[in-house]
Amino acid sequence: MSTIKTGADNFSTYLPILKDKKVGVITNQTGIVTYDSIYHLPDEGQMTHIEAYDRKQLLLVDFLLKNKVAVQKIYAPEHGFRGTADAGELIKDGKDTKTGLPIISLYGNNKKPKQEQLAGIDVMVFDLQDVGARFYTYISSLHYIMEACAENNIPLLVLDRPNPNGSIIDGPLLEKEYTSFVGMHPIPLLHGMTIGEYAQMINGEKWLKNGVQCQLTVIPCLNYDREMPYSLPVKPSPNLPNDQAINLYASLCLFEGTNVSVGRGTEKQFQIYGSPFLPKSDFSFTPVPNFGAKEPMHKDQLCYGEDLTQIKKVSRLELKWLIKAYQTTSDQSKFFNDFFTKLAGTKKLQQQIVAGTSEADIRASWQKDLEAFKAMRKPYLLY
Repeated sequence: MSTIKTGADNFSTYLPILKDKKVGVITNQTGIVTYDSIYHLPDEGQMTHIEAYDRKQLLLVDFLLKNKVAVQKIYAPEHGFRGTADAGELIKDGKDTKTGLPIISLYGNNKKPKQEQLAGIDVMVFDLQDVGARFYTYISSLHYIMEACAENNIPLLVLDRPNPNGSIIDGPLLEKEYTSFVGMHPIPLLHGMTIGEYAQMINGEKWLKNGVQCQLTVIPCLNYDREMPYSLPVKPSPNLPNDQAINLYASLCLFEGTNVSVGRGTEKQFQIYGSPFLPKSDFSFTPVPNFGAKEPMHKDQLCYGEDLTQIKKVSRLELKWLIKAYQTTSDQSKFFNDFFTKLAGTKKLQQQIVAGTSEADIRASWQKDLEAFKAMRKPYLLY
């Protein structure tokens, strides 16, 4: 099998486009360029400041600078440019200590770059690793970048990356009244698209404000199809430490709208779940503050639940753990919180679980919408 090349690795396609342009880059620690020994970087012998990566890997910003691309600014999403901030943590604007470039945070009150923050930029480059779930906020950042680029007449290059859950299309579709930063468009919870394909859908369906469209170019992955397994080279965010967590993320993230912990404050984030309100069992854990969770849910409390670290990879959105936890919690009236509906994108899922609807019947209720979505996304697929 040929090695998958990401859009960032497909640099012979985008470097000529960036020549003599002033460039803004939306990226973080996932924006890695891998190149082989046939490709010689300018001044390759001087590569001393990138200790964290293999000699044949560079962060996109460093790679562009090495290739004499005039990078002006870095725009960082949730978790920051180096990917170290907690979920939802406020990230201030600043300066990248390695390159001296200004960093503009696209989180908190500044999700969409302002006109003055785009001043002097000829072209924007977007390179973030998505995980294929509607509520993973990098695709929400993509929406706002596209909107800002459209309104300011700045072309956008999206460097595509494989979706590690690319073969799964599942879950309820978002209903418009539940639009938020964790769900912006009427797509299923697992959408099965790459970030480049999703950008084409946003543009094609005219989902940007006032129906504006962005001057979009997607730099595709090479040697890739969505059925291929893809192991991420770095953590896409602090609480997705490995392939198992990324595979279980969409199924377990619904617990974030309940009083059940998904293992934040442990080393097994999104691979375990539990709470002090579930029945005592053989498996327990105690969340404590750590990298990526300064104040974890149920901090210093013993939580009972299940360890999913060794289970077989899932190929759909699994509801069985959520249903089981609801049915066995000590006080069902305190199980759900207001965030659950935002995550689910619909009130119906909570209503179905409370009513005791079987998982099979809940799944059946999504099918018509899923078929319509599959038909809608066809024109935008690249692989």
